[in-house]
Amino acid sequence: MSSARVDYIAPWWTYWLHQFPHVNLRFQPLDHTFKPQEENYQQSLIFLGCVAAAGLGVNLLCLAIYLSCLCCCRKDEEEEESKKSNSCCVTWAAVAAGLICCVAVGVGFYGNSETNDGVYQLTYSLYNANHTLAGVDSLVTGTMGGMQSGLNEHLSRLGEIFAARGDFVQTLQFMQQMSDNIIKQLLGLPDWEKAKVDLAAIADQTAYVEYYRWLTYLLILILDLVICLAACLGLAKQSRWLLTTMMVFGVLTLILSWASLGADVATAVGTSDFCVAPDKFLMNQTKDIISSDIVHYYLYCSQTLPNPFQQSLTVFQRSLTTMQIQIQGLLQFAVPLFPTAERDLLSIQHLLNNSEAGLHQLTALLDCRGLNKDYLDALIGVCYDGVEGLLYLCLFSLLAACAFSVMLCAIPRAWRQIANRDRDYDDIDDGDPFNPQSRRITSHHPHQGNMHSFCSYSSSMGSQTSLHPPTQAVSNAPLSEYMNQSALFGGNPRYENVPLIGRGSPPPSYSPTMRATYLSMTEDQIRHFGEDFRA
Repeated sequence: MSSARVDYIAPWWTYWLHQFPHVNLRFQPLDHTFKPQEENYQQSLIFLGCVAAAGLGVNLLCLAIYLSCLCCCRKDEEEEESKKSNSCCVTWAAVAAGLICCVAVGVGFYGNSETNDGVYQLTYSLYNANHTLAGVDSLVTGTMGGMQSGLNEHLSRLGEIFAARGDFVQTLQFMQQMSDNIIKQLLGLPDWEKAKVDLAAIADQTAYVEYYRWLTYLLILILDLVICLAACLGLAKQSRWLLTTMMVFGVLTLILSWASLGADVATAVGTSDFCVAPDKFLMNQTKDIISSDIVHYYLYCSQTLPNPFQQSLTVFQRSLTTMQIQIQGLLQFAVPLFPTAERDLLSIQHLLNNSEAGLHQLTALLDCRGLNKDYLDALIGVCYDGVEGLLYLCLFSLLAACAFSVMLCAIPRAWRQIANRDRDYDDIDDGDPFNPQSRRITSHHPHQGNMHSFCSYSSSMGSQTSLHPPTQAVSNAPLSEYMNQSALFGGNPRYENVPLIGRGSPPPSYSPTMRATYLSMTEDQIRHFGEDFRA
């Protein structure tokens, strides 16, 4: 149909987003045409944001129900298998949340970069188009100014010089008519100044908004990553205050993720509505500024379409050629008779040469290929890179919401396990000899314990008086007792070779040296130690 239609084809995801329901706040279906000025269309985009807000409400409600069940429906935490199961569940939940968060951040960085590239290409194309229109306006204004002021001034002085020659005066009048004709053709060109200002304003505003959008998403991505790492650190170190802090930040980030999802979906749908039929929207927007033939010429830029400026440029060219011929005749025939006229004639010739050079530049700038290329680059930047980046940002928001939802489910369980571990540790009997805390207390206060030491008696087995322990017992420190017993039984520090004296439990096995020592004990010594050394 046209070259522009062949070069630009809206991507499939814009058609998919274009099919999203457009409903105003009164739940009335609307047309899918891109009409950003209409209130109903604005409400249809706000409705998409409200859908995301409803998703946030459902998410928070599910989390509240889960936390309520976790607090109210307590299980028997004394069962070891239940503890192991809960710990495994928390571990896998933390791993899943961390992986999903890392994937979400990666997707978010890519989407943010793609969107920024698309918007940059849009603003770059707008600035290029603005530069082209500014060049056209400058050439038209300069040519008209030269014709109205410079040419008229020179023709007036030449009229005074050639007053005695009617044929020369008639030639000057003909040149004045050609100059007026050129000015008339230039005035017939569209008012590019208004369009130039609009493009510059749109480009500046778009670049300003995009900068803060890019910076905001960059901070959100960094915040999500920091919260995820801090939560994993809290789970690893079992820090309750860090987990509580990350839970608060997790809720805020969850709300932020759903809010960004709503904004991204609304922006993507609105942009897709434009990308599906951009020509129609631009024709409607410029109908009061530029004629539809000119807009159609630039949007489609087909060789089969007539150039709307061709007639004006042709008249311009012919008028300049005619004026140059007349100046050449006056230089040839009038200067010998009126030497003072040579300076004005040369000035007019220089002005006409400059106008001809400006005509060639104006013809090149008014050609559709330059502005059409900027138009297509802007469409590709917005509809391909821009909308694709928004879709990746939507995916990032969903993944981040899932990651922080899993994290908010895992943190309370981890917090309870830490609290239960501390409570169980506090419930241990201080008198339990297997309690490390009790051993430390006993080692610091030896007078509080009085355990029998087999070493103190075996060192003097020949004496009956050594069968009874002294009033002050030997140090009960487990380390010193173990070393003494190791020296007694061959110097091999192995727990299976050391009888667990004073601990109320038999050893798992006896070495040959220990058995020989036991057999050499007297009956009184055996009765003294009780059944601890019974084979």
